[in-house]
Amino acid sequence: MFNNSAKIMFFFILMMGTLITVSSNSWLSAWMGLEINLLSFIPLMSDNNLMSTEASLKYFLTQAIASAVLLFAIIMMYLNNFPMLQSNSMYNDMIIYSSLLLKSGAAPFHFWFPNVMEGLSWMNALVLMTWQKIAPIMLISYITIQQNIFIFSIIILSTIIGSMGGLNQTSLRKLMAFSSINHLGWMLAAMQVSESMWMTYFCFYTFLSFSLTFIFNNFKMYHINQLFNSFFNSKILKFMLFLNLLSLGGLPPFIGFMPKWLVIQLLVLNNQYTLMTIMTVMTLITLFFYLRLCFAAFMLNYNENNWTNYMQVNKISFKCMMILSFISTFSLILVSIIYMTL
Repeated sequence: MFNNSAKIMFFFILMMGTLITVSSNSWLSAWMGLEINLLSFIPLMSDNNLMSTEASLKYFLTQAIASAVLLFAIIMMYLNNFPMLQSNSMYNDMIIYSSLLLKSGAAPFHFWFPNVMEGLSWMNALVLMTWQKIAPIMLISYITIQQNIFIFSIIILSTIIGSMGGLNQTSLRKLMAFSSINHLGWMLAAMQVSESMWMTYFCFYTFLSFSLTFIFNNFKMYHINQLFNSFFNSKILKFMLFLNLLSLGGLPPFIGFMPKWLVIQLLVLNNQYTLMTIMTVMTLITLFFYLRLCFAAFMLNYNENNWTNYMQVNKISFKCMMILSFISTFSLILVSIIYMTL
């Protein structure tokens, strides 16, 4: 991405579009920021192959529909100032909410997200999973809907589809996409009980996603079978990768468990026991397909092919992977020890 000056320019415009949306004081300027963000991400997606072209077209069409619905709802909101043209504000808020959920890829508006992820490079996939969610989720946090059933159904659907959808996947990018949908459900739940908790969760999720995509991108891994046919010359790399996967799944005592722990605590304090139970059970299913990947690699009697090509690792990349994996693995234990000594 950063070898091309045009792509660097589009990347900065993409960041500017998100910042315009986040800092805007009217819905119209927020919509404008979302459009700038969309139109600058399309050139970044194109990698001169059919998969990326298809992915960029799917992304554009979906985001254009979401933007059109959002603009329609904004116009309806402004028309409420005229007594003759007033509409039901509750339904208007639900339309805005739904269009922003479509933009961020939450269930049941998730149909485009795994297909688009499949056609992207790992760096573009990371941008789509993290940075592209900031503006829509920030706008969602501004909306207060009286219909709690609508919000809770979105949260439950996101966690269920995010966990169930990853069970039969062989593509790592689709696996990360369904994991992202599951984490989005947790963020929306965190948003309901605390104004700033979703930001904390998002920061943890971004760090863990970056750790994994950094490893996948370095070794050009796109499918599950590549995980088992690699790293035979380096057991450290193998353990780093799978510990990061378990951390993303939220297994204690890794750092990925910490944001889930905080959200569960807040949900219990707000008497949302049913929602918390459903989300926790669905996370266990997510952990199951991560553990299924790790189980064979952690087995001591796992057969290794002698003819597998050895992978050359750049020293700087190896050090970065070690640091990221150390933070991902031991941070929660260190934080707990520091908290206990205070």
